[in-house]
Amino acid sequence: MRVHVIHAHPVESSLNRALFDTVVDALTEAGHEVDALSLYDAGFDAVLSRTERLNYHDVPDNVTPLVGPYVDRLLAAEALVFVHPVWNYGYPAILKGYFDRVFLPGVSFTLDGGGDRGRVVSNLHRIRKVAFVTTYGGSRWRTMIMGDPPRRLARRWAWVTFGTRLPPKFLALYDVNNSTPERLGGFVDKVRRAMSRF
Repeated sequence: MRVHVIHAHPVESSLNRALFDTVVDALTEAGHEVDALSLYDAGFDAVLSRTERLNYHDVPDNVTPLVGPYVDRLLAAEALVFVHPVWNYGYPAILKGYFDRVFLPGVSFTLDGGGDRGRVVSNLHRIRKVAFVTTYGGSRWRTMIMGDPPRRLARRWAWVTFGTRLPPKFLALYDVNNSTPERLGGFVDKVRRAMSRF
């Protein structure tokens, strides 16, 4: 499969970067064609401009030259893996901006009936599998009290958006700041095994 791996962390020496590298290596070793994208390394601009918002529903002109290459990579993918930390119970701003600017009408969905009041229909028909690999600063208990928005988004929004047969795989390490080296290494191994079978 052609797997597009999207990473969102600014520090090259972080655990999250190690997880991104692990995902890419394991998928490659398993024989997949991997298209790896580090949003920070690519200098992705997360800000949706006024013009982009005004032209949001103008398919196909809403795909500007600035986002066109990212759209092309998304549409070429047969599977997606998102590797990111959870900050303030949500996505890093650069990943949220990626969704805002790249997941456009005519790209990730269509509006059946036209205009901005149509029924949303998934347009990513090539995507067969999706996974999220993430780390949390907060404990599982504290995160559950907050409703664990990233897990809910992955298991609900992403399932509907990508239209896969099964819900996205969600691999999460909670309370990362209080983890032992053994626990951190164990999670990296868990991710490697999951990606080897992806």
